[in-house]
Amino acid sequence: MATDTVTHSFVAGEDLPAQETFDNVDPADGSVIGGVGRGGEREVDAAVEAAAVAQRAWARTTPEERSTVLTRLADLVDRDRERLARLESEDTGKPLGQARTDATVCARYFRFYGHAIDSYYGATIPLGPDLHAYTRREPYGVVGSVIAWNYPMQLLSRAVAASTATGNAIVVKPADETPRTAVEVARLAVEAGMPAGVLNVVTGLGAEAGAALARHPGVAHLGFVGSAATGSSIAHAAADRVVPTILELGGKSAHVVLPDADLELAAGFVARGILQNAGQTCSAGSRLVVHESVRAELVDKVADRLRATTLGPGLEDPDLGPLVSRRQQERVRGYVEGNTSGEVVLGGSAPEDDRLARGSYWLPTLVDGVDPASPIAQEEVFGPVLVTMPFSDEEEAVALANGTDYGLLAAVWTRDLSRAHRLAAALEAGQVFVNTYGAGGGVELPFGGFKRSGYGREKGVEALDHFTQTKTVVMRLA
Repeated sequence: MATDTVTHSFVAGEDLPAQETFDNVDPADGSVIGGVGRGGEREVDAAVEAAAVAQRAWARTTPEERSTVLTRLADLVDRDRERLARLESEDTGKPLGQARTDATVCARYFRFYGHAIDSYYGATIPLGPDLHAYTRREPYGVVGSVIAWNYPMQLLSRAVAASTATGNAIVVKPADETPRTAVEVARLAVEAGMPAGVLNVVTGLGAEAGAALARHPGVAHLGFVGSAATGSSIAHAAADRVVPTILELGGKSAHVVLPDADLELAAGFVARGILQNAGQTCSAGSRLVVHESVRAELVDKVADRLRATTLGPGLEDPDLGPLVSRRQQERVRGYVEGNTSGEVVLGGSAPEDDRLARGSYWLPTLVDGVDPASPIAQEEVFGPVLVTMPFSDEEEAVALANGTDYGLLAAVWTRDLSRAHRLAAALEAGQVFVNTYGAGGGVELPFGGFKRSGYGREKGVEALDHFTQTKTVVMRLA
């Protein structure tokens, strides 16, 4: 394979080729679009060392200097938006329009935290006339971040922007399937004036490069986005070294639709919430918990919208692209074909279109009336698969919505303001939307889960707290 088609690790401002590579596969047609450096302990060691050296000087820069670099990086991402979007679409299979949005949001993260750091301060604590007490927010040092394949640019930028704004340096391990935009953004960071070594990217397999990063003694803080099983192993590795972590581990988010809801409005958001990124969104609204009196009407409305979905390669910008891989397609198939409850209203299989046969596509699928205890209702399918279950009263609705191990997002659909507040308090989720739905949206909104959806918060100003540690200083003045 030609070396110019290989995506290498990017360490200390330069490519760091690995001794081995693996194929980068386009999920739209199964073709190989290049190679990926199979980094491991060698590359992680080099990246952590480079980050440690760069971080010492980076932490001494002023918030104004870091702000200038981050906002300049935002401008460069905007400049290269189309190129980055095409890379993202090819790697993930997502529609080009959605990839363009991801590039725009990527720039937004750098711009948001570039501005936020200007007004992020410690606090003074009054202890009397003879004592002056204050707090400082100090960086951890070298941060490690292992990110998932579903939103590569967004997940990269939200970790990098908040951590580097606060004076940390970072080593990112992108997903096996989607390494290219991470490396490209790291190159842009150097162009923007970020010192070499502040942002490093190690490509490779999760079990090799990701595991090496998680257990590296030079990493003082870890972040992970992905499955609960892998997140648990990351947390164990961090606990062994008493290292703080931020874990975002998925969800099984519910739309709770009350009898007085605007069903037209709800149907549109419910359909978009499961189609976005082919349902490969940890905060996808994959469960529809609907009052029995409006169940049939709402199911029909959602089904009509899903039937109108266009499928095709991401670069053609359809409504729905392929799943990220054949492996993911088989995972979705296993959940749908293994389900024994409810009625498949539409979908339930890969498309029969010969043009799409080589890709990893799955039809929009709606299963009505599933058993709430079934795997398809309890576990994260990560595909365009929506299940419904009815309820008769508010207490049952809350029990169904909270009845999984996850707690990332939820939505309430009602015109009754008092009921909306009551249910928002009762639902076990890190974010609750009322009469709207944002599957992970909102750079400004603190994001993270309850229960097995993880802990810690990214996004919003609150993320700055998670990438810094508080030092309290007390001085006698007399």
